[in-house]
Amino acid sequence: MSNRILSAFAPALLALAGTVAIAPAAHATVETPEAKADAAIAAHGSLDDLESTFGTRAIEAGKFHWAEGRDKATRVVVNLTDQIVFVYDDEGLIAASSISSGRDSHPTPTGLFPIMEKKRHHRSNQYNDAPMPYMQRLDNYGIAFHAGELPGYRASHGCIRLPTKFAAKLFAATEVGTPVLVGRYEIVTT
Repeated sequence: MSNRILSAFAPALLALAGTVAIAPAAHATVETPEAKADAAIAAHGSLDDLESTFGTRAIEAGKFHWAEGRDKATRVVVNLTDQIVFVYDDEGLIAASSISSGRDSHPTPTGLFPIMEKKRHHRSNQYNDAPMPYMQRLDNYGIAFHAGELPGYRASHGCIRLPTKFAAKLFAATEVGTPVLVGRYEIVTT
C-alpha cells in the first residue's frame, strides 16, 4: 500500500484517539485490515460530516449532494452500514450519495483501495456483459464504482452502485490512485 494512500487517511486514524468509540463489524478484530478500515471510516466519513455540510443525516435511494464549485476529490469513503459514499477534498466533505453495495451472497470487500482503472463506457466481464457506466475499478476481482440501479438496499454482486449523475461527477473528480476506504461501522459517542 502506498504512503500516498495511507497519508490521505492519517488524520482520520489519529482522530480515533478522541471522543468516538467504534463498533466494528461483528467478524472483525482490531488486528485485521478490515477493522482498521472500519475505524478510519468512523473518523472520516460520518453522518456528522453529512449533517454539517448538507444539513441532513440521511440520503434517499438514488439521491446525492455535491458542493458547488468543488470538483477535485482527494479521498473517497464508503460506509456500507448506512449505504452512503462520502467524497472529500483537502478542506472537507464535498459530496455524498446513496449507494447500493453487495448483497449477502456477493459482499462488497472492505479495506483501503486505490482507484486502479477508469472507463467511461465499460461492460462486465463476469455478469452477462452488463453495462457499468463511469466504472472505477477498486480491485483485481471486478469490484468497482459504477452507475446503476439503487433500490434502497444492498443488491449488487459486490460493486458499489451510484446514481448516474453522481457517478459522472465522481468519475471526473477522481484519478487513478485516489484512495477509497470501504467499511462497515457504527459510531457510538462516549
